[in-house]
Amino acid sequence: MLTKRENCVAALLLVVLTTGCGKGVKDDPILRLSAAESLAEGRALMEQEKYARARDYLIHAFEVEPNSAGGREALLMVADAHFLQGGNQNFIKAEAKYRDFQNRFPTSDRAAYVQFQIAKSLASRTLSPDRDQSSTRKALDAYEDVIRLFPTSENVEEARQESAILRATLAESEFVKGHFNLKRGLLKAAIARFEYLLETFPEYQETDKVLYYLAEAYEKSEQSELAHETVERLRSEHPQSEYVAAENKESQG
Repeated sequence: MLTKRENCVAALLLVVLTTGCGKGVKDDPILRLSAAESLAEGRALMEQEKYARARDYLIHAFEVEPNSAGGREALLMVADAHFLQGGNQNFIKAEAKYRDFQNRFPTSDRAAYVQFQIAKSLASRTLSPDRDQSSTRKALDAYEDVIRLFPTSENVEEARQESAILRATLAESEFVKGHFNLKRGLLKAAIARFEYLLETFPEYQETDKVLYYLAEAYEKSEQSELAHETVERLRSEHPQSEYVAAENKESQG
């Protein structure tokens, strides 16, 4: 049970806290601006590359008029501000904001741009081939959606180029995992990786090394006929490869 004095102190503190919070909100200059004024200030700050500060104004502009043309522009610029500021956390937030815009305004004339930016936000978080490729696969799917859903978009050609880069990363990841399995004696797993790589990524630029190690995996797993066929394919498709020279040296030895 609180004493009378303690009750008075608690009441006084409540008044101070309430007054202080109210004053803070009231004195925030952004909250005094109209949506148009806040959007204009956000645009100016974006041009100055002050992305974090710009977001404060843009968020206010969107919250005041979320369904207006200005509000839609503000929400999209919030996403852009995160993307342009960069860094893993900002790319995550950018993707979320672009998806929020996509969900709210699916028929927007900026839909192609938004889908492209979702892909770029994901691609900006991809890791090297020896690490997890979840973001790489998601980014590839997102770029392929740009190509499929917006075939006349100005971003289609870049989406194709970025897709090729991501596919090369995924292919290299399969090789790294296959080679790792081979060195550990996990022959079945190694063969599965190499075969999947050759089937799924025929455009991969280093199929000669895949064939070389696939032949080795077949040989070690006592599949001599498949090993021989793979070596012959290596020699016929890549006659100038260093792996052909290595295979010839091993055969002679």
